[in-house]
Amino acid sequence: MFDKKKDITQDVMNEKNNVYRPTKGSSKVVIGEGVSIKGEIINAEEVQIDGTADIVLKTENINVGSKGILNGSIDAKNADIWGKVDGDLKVSNTLTVQELGHVSGKIEYSQLQIKLGGNITGELIKNEKKISKIELNANEEKGIEHENSKLAQSSEQKI
Repeated sequence: MFDKKKDITQDVMNEKNNVYRPTKGSSKVVIGEGVSIKGEIINAEEVQIDGTADIVLKTENINVGSKGILNGSIDAKNADIWGKVDGDLKVSNTLTVQELGHVSGKIEYSQLQIKLGGNITGELIKNEKKISKIELNANEEKGIEHENSKLAQSSEQKI
């Protein structure tokens, strides 16, 4: 009877301890409210900004909280903006500007979602995968080079 209670208590303690442990291999950066930072953050899986940051940032996911202010050059797969972002923002997947979000600067995105009340100002560039067009251009250039070499050979033979 007492052994069961010990086991349950020990299991609860183990669960509580595991809550605070990050997943192996994960890297999350949190800039808390009231904190200011300048610098560079690279190779982070997730970055949460609730304070002020003037940074160069490369991450999988960026989340700017409602009181967060982010300035600088940002490269991310996904961005969820509740606060303010100003600078060069390159999002290779989805950029979501929430109801209180303000984004300004040069903005590149693949998918864009702006909630009612969200605001974007600046240069917007939609990235689309154009692999076939790139391959076509490469083939066209090879064709031109091939024709030019034929012309050069024929002119050499005439001389």
